[in-house]
Formats: sequence, structure tokens, C-alpha cells
Amino acid sequence: MSSWTFFSTVIRRDLFLAWQQRGDLLVGLVFFVLVACLFPLAIGPESKLLTRIGPGVLWVAAILANLLALPRLFQADWQDGTLEQLLLAPAPASMMVAGKIVAHWLTTGVPLTLIAPLLGVQYGLSSDLLLMLMASLLIGTPVLSALGSIGAALTLGVRQGDMLLALLVLPLYAPVLIFGSGAVAAVAGGLNGYAELSLLAAIACGALFLAPWLAAMAIKLAVE
Repeated sequence: MSSWTFFSTVIRRDLFLAWQQRGDLLVGLVFFVLVACLFPLAIGPESKLLTRIGPGVLWVAAILANLLALPRLFQADWQDGTLEQLLLAPAPASMMVAGKIVAHWLTTGVPLTLIAPLLGVQYGLSSDLLLMLMASLLIGTPVLSALGSIGAALTLGVRQGDMLLALLVLPLYAPVLIFGSGAVAAVAGGLNGYAELSLLAAIACGALFLAPWLAAMAIKLAVE
């Protein structure tokens, strides 16, 4: 089996399992919607304030929704022994992790990116701001899945691992939040936001390159 075949097989398998358990996917999406909708109710109808805080609120909600979905990256496969079998496949373990990261992003990051503009309307965001919000989420959400895979791998089998996972991953998410919301804020301030997007893309390249390898090492330690 080639590495590419193994990679695509892992993606298809995880997407199939996610579809069978689509109720879990809806939990994160509903959480994202609720958090984004509650802020305007709490703050009030002041349009300028809502426009200023809207991108940050949507990005924080996306991060928290992503965090809810992180345990399903490896936990179920580790509990039923599937993870050990995947490690025995004649392909690098990093390819297995990369496939899981892609499947996690497709089932978590993509839906959040698509629904974010609809939620941004209630904050009074213009079309330019909504497009930049989508672009930043499209680049940033793969980083959330990649960095989250490292934390999910490190907390495999650890007691109260979900709490530890949040403590490990949230500091790593800070640069993504800063540059992702900063790109939208730059457009709101009359700039193009390309500098923030470029930095976010650089972080994405580094995270997507290193995360599968680091997470694979952590998984091997947990299994052994």
C-alpha cells in the first residue's frame, strides 16, 4: 500500500465514521451558532460595537467549537484498538495522522467557515469583512486541527485528558486567533489584510508540516 493510498483511505474511513455519528458533528456546530448569537443579545444593539467585536467573537467561537471536536481525533480508535492496527500498516504513521487531520478539518473547520458569514450578518459586517472572515477561517481552521492533533495525541489515555487537552492547545491557538481576527480588523480599518493572512498562511504551512510527525511520535508513546 502506497503512502498516498493509505492517506486517502484514512480520510474516507474517518469521514464515513463521522457521518455515522453526525450527531457529534452537530454539537460543535450548534455550540458555534449559540455562542455567536448570544453575544449580540448580551451587548445590545449598538452597531459600531458589534461590528468591532464581531470577528473576534466568531473566531473565539470557532476555536471553542473546534476544541469540542478534538477528542474524537484519536480517542475512539485508541480505545477499540484500531489505532494500533493503523500503526502496523506499511506506511508512515505521520500519513495516518495527516489523514485524520484532513478528515477532522472537513467535518469541523469547513462547516464553521461556511456558516460564519451568516452569523456575521447579525454583527453588521459588510461584504468585504465577511469575505475576509471566510478567507481567514479557511486558512486558520486547518491550523486548529493540526495543532489540536498534537494535544489530542499527547493526552491519549490520560486521566481527565479533555481538561488537559484544552490547557495544552489553547495557548497554541493564540497566534491563529490574533492573525485571523486581525485580518478582518485590518479590512475594517481600510487596509487589505493581506499581511495578516500571509502570516496566518505561514503558520499553516509550518503546522501542517510538523504536526503529523509530532502527533505520530506522541501516539506511538501512548500505544507502547
